[in-house]
Amino acid sequence: MHTEKTTPVLVGSSEGVDTNARLDQGWLGRMNETLSPIRLAIVAMLRLFLLSILLFALEVPGSLCAQATYFSDVPLGIDWIIVPEDNPMSAEKVELGKQLFFDPRLSGNRSVSCASCHDPHKGWADDRKFSPGAHQELTTRNVPSVVNVGLHRTFFWDGRAASLEEQALAPMANPAEMDMALDELENRLDSIDGYRSQFQAIFADGVTAQNVAKCLATFQRTLVAGETTYDRFRGGHANALEGEIGRGSSIFFGKANCGNCHIAKIYTDHKFHNIGTGLNGTTQDRGLARHSGKSQDVGRFRTPLLRDLALTAPYFHDGSKATLEEVVDFYSEGGGKNPNLDPHIVPLKLTPAEKKALVTFLREGLRSKVYPQIEKPKLPE
Repeated sequence: MHTEKTTPVLVGSSEGVDTNARLDQGWLGRMNETLSPIRLAIVAMLRLFLLSILLFALEVPGSLCAQATYFSDVPLGIDWIIVPEDNPMSAEKVELGKQLFFDPRLSGNRSVSCASCHDPHKGWADDRKFSPGAHQELTTRNVPSVVNVGLHRTFFWDGRAASLEEQALAPMANPAEMDMALDELENRLDSIDGYRSQFQAIFADGVTAQNVAKCLATFQRTLVAGETTYDRFRGGHANALEGEIGRGSSIFFGKANCGNCHIAKIYTDHKFHNIGTGLNGTTQDRGLARHSGKSQDVGRFRTPLLRDLALTAPYFHDGSKATLEEVVDFYSEGGGKNPNLDPHIVPLKLTPAEKKALVTFLREGLRSKVYPQIEKPKLPE
């Protein structure tokens, strides 16, 4: 497996370490979910103190300053984006990556693009359970959104790609998706004057499959969403969580224990869990075990991000739940029974009122005020 050294860049600062994430995922982060506004202010001061200690203790590469500057204008709630050191951000790569993302010429028969499944008008995902590829063959897993994809540490539902660059080429090479041989990809793009000139201006070696991957990854890292109602609450607006949203928040972090895996404020633990989806019927999906080879990994899938999930139905890796109400019912009943079920998945016995409040929090409390709105660019000729 191809891997790249990556550094989480603290946006809006010159540091390149994942310190905020460490604090958010530890005991200090969990304290934020239950404290009063006054105590939240005290915790915020403590957080800054601990952050300064962590930054002082770590050697921070000065070259990351440019990365932090690029991501300085980000919405509330997003603190860092993972950027490989061998693929720094640049406006030129973002623009080229955007063109590639929307171009159906990246598929063998020129019929589908990345945006065909990751549709900007459908939450940068697909509203179908499974998506048709270049030859109308359906994918075997539900398409996840690429919004905030720069927060992930592994890619695909089973985590088989270690970087966004590695992930970018897989759909193209997959006969069931875009069905494009990588050598043919290089030849086709190199034959298009508008692409060839851009690649040559950015990369010394011009058009290569790896450079295509770098541009696609760079563009996708700019698809950032944030400033949810809950972000505003965490940012000090104590009255942001009122009524049904507030009650749903209490259930999310309390009785339902959703925050055990969907850790605020990135809403994932970067791990893999068996919740019992996709293990019934004739087409069982082995999940993480498919490439780890470990029996205990059967049925384990990556914990998804939850921001703006109201825009990305259907849900789960198999698209088996059409609505958030169905998702909440599934968890309330204790998931799907199987030998490898995660021990945290237990019957919640939520009341109808609690379910309604939880759905309201998921739908409205995690909806971003700032969301990437991008139209299809003019494609090179």
